This record gives sequence, structure tokens and C-alpha cells, in this order.
Amino acid sequence: MSFSANDIKELREQTGAGMMECKRALTESGGDFQKAVDLLRKKGLAAAAKKAGRITSEGIVALNVSGSAGVLLEVNSETDFVAKNEEFQKYALEVAGLVAERNPADIESLLSMQLGNITVEARRQELIQKIGENISLRRFVRFETNGRIASYLHGTRIGVLVELEGGDEQLGKDTAMQVAASNPLYLSRETVPSEDLDRERAIFEAQVKESGKPAAVVGKIVEGKLEKFFGEACLMEQVFIKDPDGKLKVKDILKGASIRRFARFQVGEGLEKRKENFAEEVASQLK
Repeated sequence: MSFSANDIKELREQTGAGMMECKRALTESGGDFQKAVDLLRKKGLAAAAKKAGRITSEGIVALNVSGSAGVLLEVNSETDFVAKNEEFQKYALEVAGLVAERNPADIESLLSMQLGNITVEARRQELIQKIGENISLRRFVRFETNGRIASYLHGTRIGVLVELEGGDEQLGKDTAMQVAASNPLYLSRETVPSEDLDRERAIFEAQVKESGKPAAVVGKIVEGKLEKFFGEACLMEQVFIKDPDGKLKVKDILKGASIRRFARFQVGEGLEKRKENFAEEVASQLK
């Protein structure tokens, strides 16, 4: 599998490793991007995996909670200026309401649905013509429950839904804010897929061996690293953000209630930010 200069650049931006280290990692992995990330992490050359989700494009997360249904919808634009446009935001909120009401199977189905007297796609095209920027509906998630749906919006860039069984409004608010602030990847240690756990264990073992620690202590150190991983990646194991002493975990505040699932959208996760060269743009217009 081959790779390009852009692959090296993307790997460098995602991991924070040097250019030559990224090139070597891609060479060793046969051009497999994820394997290259793992190689850099094993060698201690990559930054924390959290960087993979940094904000790289503009737009908003729209939230709609109606009765037993809750929806998060990400709508992207080219610039932050358009993301603040009232018509753009109104469109996003109306489409989120449509998702809550009609429960489309996917984005393609959503685009074909009626929004007033035209389709969602036709309205999108109208906005593109009027605003002068590309606009896209990237993703949505919809929860429907006989329990409780909690939600939280941090501005318009981070949105959270949490489905709970039991508990009260305050617990829902606290857990939703926890998800927004701490960005867990899994609900609990029991829900971490075995392949993810095996992958992390292999990376930790390689890191410890690379550090030159005695073989007798490798297992203990790896288990300690896994516990830290659970504490950061699993919602139930995270330290509760409102506990000033840092002793309470999220699972300790539930008091008989349970969290069934959660979703967190952050604008632009995994997307490359648009790069602008204004000198080139002006030159092209002058031509």
C-alpha cells in the first residue's frame, strides 16, 4: 500500500510527531494510516489520541428534544461567519425538528423529506445560492425512550444527548455536562469492545518495553495504564467534574439510576479545516 506527501502531513497533524517519524511509520505500516498511528504511539512519538477529534471545520450542532425523542444534527458551512447566520441556524433547527418527528433512516432519506413546501435538499440548495457558501448536512443521531432524555449544548459547537432510566432533571443535566466536558468514548469498562481493549493493551506493552523496564514489572505497569485508560475513556469511570475533591466517579452519583447510552457531537470532528490563501484568491479574482 503506497502513501503520499498528504498522508505524511495528515499523520503529522493528527499525532504531533515529526515528519521523518511519520514517513517511517507509514513505510513500516505499508501505508496503513491507523497502523502508523499505533506505531507512533507505541514509540511514544504520538500525542494523545484525543487530538484525532480536534475541531477542523465550521458549522453548528442543532438540538431538538420533543417528548420522548431527542436529536443532535451537525450542519457544516465553510466559515464561522456563515455558521452565525440566522437563516443557516434556522434551517438547522428546522431540520433537527424534522428528524425528531419523522425519524429518517439516514442523511439521504432526510434530504428527500418535505420541509414546508420544498424538500430539505431543495432548501439547502436555496441557502447555498443565497449565502454563497457550500452547506452540508453531515450526521444526526436520534434517541427515543420511555425513560429520560437529558441534553446539553455548549454554544452551538458541542451537543450532547444522554438517555437515562430513573434519576431527576439535575442528574440528567450533570451527566450531559460531564459528557460535553470529558468526551468519553465508551459508557463503561464492560462496553469497551474487545478489539479496542486488545489494541490499547498492545500499545501499552510496547511503550513499557520501549522504556526499558524490567520484564517482571511490565504486567503491573500495563494494568495501571489500562486503569488510567478506563478512567479517561469510560463515562462511568470518569471523575465527576463537579466534585471539588476529585474522589467521586460518575457511577457514584447515579444512586439507583442508570445511563443507557449517550451521544456527543463536536463540530468538525475528523474533518480537515478549509485552508485559505487570500493572496492567491485576490490574484485569481484580478485575472
